[in-house]
Amino acid sequence: MYTIAALYHFTRFADPAILRPALLDLCLAEQVKGTLLLAHEGINGTIAGPRTGIDAVLAHIRALPGCADLEWKEAASDHPPFARMKVRLKKEIVTMGQPDVDPKARVGHYVEPEEWNDLIRSPDVAVIDTRNDYEVAIGTFEGAVDPHTESFRDFPAWWEANKDRFHNKRIAMFCTGGIRCEKSTNFLLGQGVEDVYHLKGGILRYLEEMPAENSTWQGECFVFDNRVSVGHGLKEGPYDLCHGCRRPILEEDKARPEYEAGVSCHHCINETSEEDKARFRERQKQIALAQARGERHLAAE
Repeated sequence: MYTIAALYHFTRFADPAILRPALLDLCLAEQVKGTLLLAHEGINGTIAGPRTGIDAVLAHIRALPGCADLEWKEAASDHPPFARMKVRLKKEIVTMGQPDVDPKARVGHYVEPEEWNDLIRSPDVAVIDTRNDYEVAIGTFEGAVDPHTESFRDFPAWWEANKDRFHNKRIAMFCTGGIRCEKSTNFLLGQGVEDVYHLKGGILRYLEEMPAENSTWQGECFVFDNRVSVGHGLKEGPYDLCHGCRRPILEEDKARPEYEAGVSCHHCINETSEEDKARFRERQKQIALAQARGERHLAAE
């Protein structure tokens, strides 16, 4: 079994580039794979590997400046969720494009999973899904507002255009693991919204702790690894990934005429050029050759 750890932590790294080599070397030595992002504002990412390897990497991260109280969420998989290990340097660990937003200064009120249902069912509460449109499409909380944003950068403009809809409302926000809400709640507080709440630990913690029979969650939760989606108990869901556009698709979607393995699906058939599709076909050809040689790990690219 592979242990999967999803983590983020806002802290101030004076020079994140200095931290990268040792972190990457440790992950490689411990056979841990996935992606970690380093920026001046902190660390974010999801990794997977053997139990001992994950423990070693988490201990290393907790020893970084300001990371002693790091929290993370775990799941398990019987197949490797990632093909390789990447430690990348970024301007932001979650990109909102708002330089004045600072989750270390203040954020909204944290709401525990067992308190979430009552909050979002209150008539004076508007609940907002801060994730991307393709994530919302396969699952969200009952009654949640979908901003239909393609990226988190779009959220501030969406709020500016729609804020009058939420006059005299308390705002409850949620995302996959909680990191977007650290920024989105700080942003709304800076916009003058007084009562802002967010789901502590995000959807993943809610699905892990909340029994299905008591849940207000509808559908599946998209995750950024080869599981593609999870449901209650973090059980792996029915979705696969279109490797042309990285959107979730079901098995029946593969029977549609727009689908070509590794190239396109009904979501993206008209979004890419013929040159793009030719490049994707070549990539798929190389994956097939690698599989034929027994290098199955390359198939997860």
